[in-house]
Amino acid sequence: MSSGFAIPTIQTVAPAVQFAPPPPPLDPQALPHTGLLHLHDTAGQASAHLADAAGHAAHQAADAALQVLGSLSGVLLVGRAALLGTRVLAAAAVRAAEEQRCLERQQRLAADAAAQWEAAAFAAVRLNARRGALLARVARAAAHGGPPGPPPRPDVPPPLAPVGERLGDLRQRTAHAEEALRRAEARQAAWEQQRLTAELRLDDEQEDDWRRGLRESRQRTLQRFSAERTAETEARQMPRQTTDRRTPAALDPDEVRRTGADILGTLDPYAAVETAELAADAVRHAVRRAADDPRRARIHLTEARKFVRDANKRARETREAQERAALHHDFLVYETPEGAEDLAPAPDAVTLLRRTLDNGDPLTPDERALVERRVEERLHALEAVYVRQQCADAVAELARTFGGRAGAGRPDGQEIRLDWTPEGWEPGHWLRATLVDGALRVATMYRGTPGERTCEERAVDDLRCAETRERLTRFEEIAGGLGLDLAFTAEHTEGALPGVLGEDAWVLDGLLDEAVTRPADVRRDVPGEAPRHRTVDGDRRR
Repeated sequence: MSSGFAIPTIQTVAPAVQFAPPPPPLDPQALPHTGLLHLHDTAGQASAHLADAAGHAAHQAADAALQVLGSLSGVLLVGRAALLGTRVLAAAAVRAAEEQRCLERQQRLAADAAAQWEAAAFAAVRLNARRGALLARVARAAAHGGPPGPPPRPDVPPPLAPVGERLGDLRQRTAHAEEALRRAEARQAAWEQQRLTAELRLDDEQEDDWRRGLRESRQRTLQRFSAERTAETEARQMPRQTTDRRTPAALDPDEVRRTGADILGTLDPYAAVETAELAADAVRHAVRRAADDPRRARIHLTEARKFVRDANKRARETREAQERAALHHDFLVYETPEGAEDLAPAPDAVTLLRRTLDNGDPLTPDERALVERRVEERLHALEAVYVRQQCADAVAELARTFGGRAGAGRPDGQEIRLDWTPEGWEPGHWLRATLVDGALRVATMYRGTPGERTCEERAVDDLRCAETRERLTRFEEIAGGLGLDLAFTAEHTEGALPGVLGEDAWVLDGLLDEAVTRPADVRRDVPGEAPRHRTVDGDRRR
């Protein structure tokens, strides 16, 4: 077997993965011809991360409560959460709370570390989005003013930052933040409802009775609003329980006032004032027609119910859109830690989201599609970094298990190139893994130029290729422990490939080996005029 091919995919996000400096492009002028970026040679080299990766797989299997969330794992979970719906995030929050209760009762948890961290991170993302949307709503309300005076200043904790936190600590902070946010949302909802109430006056001689009925109905609505903001309710997506009683057969002005107060009192606290005014007008018309035209009064009350139902639906959709905008905004403005490679900015999407949060303007379908496209692009870029990091960790674990030297580089055109010389393979053979456009290829390499191999050399090549099969099986197992789904397909049945250890980078493509383009002054052992490959005896040996 000369090479194997696989497409790594992320099955679970391992909790403890950090951003690391990207492997620099190799400078062959600075390296001896026989050298690698060794695992133990960490001074000033980007491959230093590999030195710590030898015990990474064992660390992943440790107790989840003792782990801290890594910077790369954390932002990757935020990105995945940005593409999920409210119900899924709420269900994760419910699961995280249940896991915490299990821990408190010292019961054994079925969930592994990655699943527990995902639930906890999603719960934190959900709270941060609600917090951002609430603060934006309060800022807009303060700018526009209102009859009740300025809105109450929300007393909410800072946004949750799971990176660097232990799981148990994050769960406790999430629970405290949830309670504080629920109280702040309830206070803001009460203020919003007071502003709506100013639009719901009848201005007749029985105003006191009207206010009393409206106040009682409004209080019931506020209680329902607070109950619906829990993760359990969101996860079930329970519909709002609005008062939808049938209009009494016998109508008089007092009964119409009571029914109208019940209808208007069910308005969502965040309902648009314009729609609330339409509903109030319908109730006013019903009160005026109650004595002389009961049928018309019933029609007006039915209209009021429809206005309230539509207003409540739009208010819920607007609230969810605001929270989603806050989530997307936080993800797109995230900056990688110092020393790590930067992510591509998305100023067009960030501007749209900032406008939505500052002004309350909803995104158009085209704008929403643009934002979602930018979120997906950033998530895919993070997943590529994550896969590269985990592949490097898997090679490091292989070196720890089987011995030998391993190192990383980043030649032009490759996301990463990993060379590993198993113990006993020196000086002539090694394994090379290259990740290009998400495709991972691992090849058995021999040091030298393409051309005729002696029978003894072919025998050693075949031995190393046979050993490679076992190494790839272990590679798959280790990658699986790191959360990657990896299944190699053999591309060649025999023969090793020529190359230069630590300097030359080869991109394998079908039956051909193409050298990565390099500067003209790069030193190499392969003569410039030598052919890149040759088929020997028609059996596809190299």
